[in-house]
This record gives sequence, structure tokens and C-alpha cells, in this order.
Amino acid sequence: MLDTLSVGHGAVALGIGMLVGLERERKKRRDEVPAAAGLRTFAITALLGYVSMLLAGPVLVGTASLGLILLLCLQYRYSPGKAPDVTGEIALLLVLVLGALSVAEPELAAAAGVVSTVLLALRRELHHFVLQRLSEQELRDGLTLLTVALVVLPLTPDRFLGPYSVLNPRTICTLVVLLMTVAALGHIAMRLVGPRYGLPLSAIASGFASGSATIALLAHDASRQPTAARSYAAAAVLSNLATITQFALVLSIIDRHLLGPFLPAVGLGALVTAIYGMLLLAPWRAAPSNSTAHLGAGAFNLWTALVITLALTGIALLSAFLLEHLGHNGASIAAFVSGLGDAHAATASAASLVVAGRLQMTELMVPGMMALTGNTLSKCVLALSNGGYAFARYLVPAQLIILGAMWLGTLA
Repeated sequence: MLDTLSVGHGAVALGIGMLVGLERERKKRRDEVPAAAGLRTFAITALLGYVSMLLAGPVLVGTASLGLILLLCLQYRYSPGKAPDVTGEIALLLVLVLGALSVAEPELAAAAGVVSTVLLALRRELHHFVLQRLSEQELRDGLTLLTVALVVLPLTPDRFLGPYSVLNPRTICTLVVLLMTVAALGHIAMRLVGPRYGLPLSAIASGFASGSATIALLAHDASRQPTAARSYAAAAVLSNLATITQFALVLSIIDRHLLGPFLPAVGLGALVTAIYGMLLLAPWRAAPSNSTAHLGAGAFNLWTALVITLALTGIALLSAFLLEHLGHNGASIAAFVSGLGDAHAATASAASLVVAGRLQMTELMVPGMMALTGNTLSKCVLALSNGGYAFARYLVPAQLIILGAMWLGTLA
């Protein structure tokens, strides 16, 4: 029975066919190939898939797909001088399937249609990127990241092992993937907009995942490019914006009333971070000509990611040891030590005690700030050990000033 819902889904199928068909029509005009499938062919094919699915389900869709394949084979059989357009034929089959998918999942079908059209329209740009811009090392790094993320990570067991049952292989592997992704995002950002603005953007984004890991990676890169230490330090300082924001989000998610006492500290810390980071970045000055990234280098270093993961895992074990032996009476000490690895997890643990009634709201201030203090100390050590003095002389004072500003906001 024809109703408003069926008409709407049919319009989605028609829209997908016309969208892909528009791109193919423009390509036909550019390449001067009059026999190629264009706007009308793709629109009709999408409607064919929709009507087939509506009338008889997947069986008729499969039959229509086989008929379309046979029709394409006959076309090339009787046009021997014509070079096959494999991409166009696959796009035509995809439009048929997306038209059928519009019956039950119009949102998914529309999204797939848009992505397909974008890929078809960016043919020259993608070919240029793969052949001219992408290096062999970057290609290998990308394959390594995909292998670890899509093959190794899903097969890693998700259960707690080892002393105090705090070591989760899935979590450790996820952290390795995260570190490689963070480094790859920074590499891509530098390739797109240069190290001055690409580094801060990628650092802030990756800081939401792990601020300590972000600073460790930036420090490692700065040690290989001492002349660009100031730019890397500016990005590392600005990554604290993510740490402070996530600190506030953790408190508000657990209980929105917990954020109130920390608002002055959060606001003052974010303001000092932004000012100090911009002073280091100094966008009003010309960037040094020798502070560019090595474009031929790889997107990330796997061994660096593994070493940082082992360090943070060791900190997690030490935190679990202290929590086991100190209990809630040592909440501030435990929060400080836990903050060496992750300030947000330590803050969430302390906030949960308040919600459970084991701590007063006024008693949360010190453990929360001790978690940030431990995290700041961890960042300073990582900056000095991975980046050397050239990097640490910019970052360590900034971290201490930001921490001091937050303590001042807490005590005010």
C-alpha cells in the first residue's frame, strides 16, 4: 500500500541515483564518452532496486543485479573498441543495492550514496595524493596501524589479569592504537597546514584521549628536531585545554553539582593555558624556515608507542598497589599517584566516593587537585626524559604555572 513513508523512502532512492548520476554525467561530458551511463541511467537503476525490494524482497534484487551485470557484459561484447569503465559499472551496481536498501534503512543508504559520490568526484585528487604525496614509509605505517586496529585489537582478550587485576590486554592494546593514531593525526595535520597550526590542532584533539601520551610523543618528535622545540612545546601546552575540559566533563557527568567548587580553577587554568600557549606559538612572528616537519618521515614510531604504553601500565600497577594498602584514608595520596597515569580516572574514582557518601563534597577538592598535580608532574618528567632540555625549558614552567593557577582558583 502506498503511504507517506514509502514515498519518502522512494525519494531517498531517487535522490541517491540522481546524486551519483550527476557526477557520472559531468565525467561523461569531460571525457566526451556519450555511451557512458549518466544521470537518467543511475536514477532509473536506483528506482529499479527500490521497486524490486518493495515488491519481492532480496530475491528480485539479486535477479535485477544479475540482469544488470549481463547487460553490461553484452555492452562490452558488442563494443570491442570501448575501454571498460570498471568504476562506473561498480557504481551502477552499488546504486541498485542502495536503492533496495532505502526501503528499510534510508539513512544508511543516503550516507553511503553521499560517500560514494565524494569518492567518485575526488578521483584526480585521490590519484595525485597516492602517487605524488604519499611516501612508501607512510603507506607502510598506515598498513601497520590498520593491521593492529582491525586485526590484533579485536582478537585481544578483554579481561583483567596480573597483580591486583588491573592489567587488561584489550586496554593496553587500545592504548597502543591510540598512541599510533595520535602520532598519525599530528603527521597528517602538519602535512595539511604546516607544523605551526597543525601541531596545536592535533595536540588538542589527541589530548582528549591521553594528555600525557600526547606530550610524550611531542617531546620525542622535538628531540629529533631541536630547532622546532618551541613549536612542539606550544602544541604540548595547548593540549592541556583538553585535559582541563575533560576534567570538568568527568565531574559533571558523575554529578553536575560536583563541578561547582572547581569552576574557578577550571576557568583560570584554561585561561592561563590559552595565553601561555599562544605566547609560545607567537602567530604574529614569522615561522623559522628550518622548523618544518620532515615530510618524508613516517607517520608514527611503533616502538615509541610501546615504550609509553609500558610506562603508563607501570604507573597503573603502582596506583593499584597504593589503593589496595592505603584504602580511602589515603584518598589524596592515591589520587596523586593515580594522576601520574591518568588524571581523569583518579578524579572519577574520588568523585564516585562522594556520590556513594564515603566522602564529603568539600573533601573532594584536595583529591581532585592532587590528581591534576600528579598528572602535571608526570607530564614534566615525560617532557624532560623524551624531549630533553630544549623542549622541557618551555613546557615545564608552563605546566607549573597552569597548575599554580588552578590551585589558586581552588583556594580562592
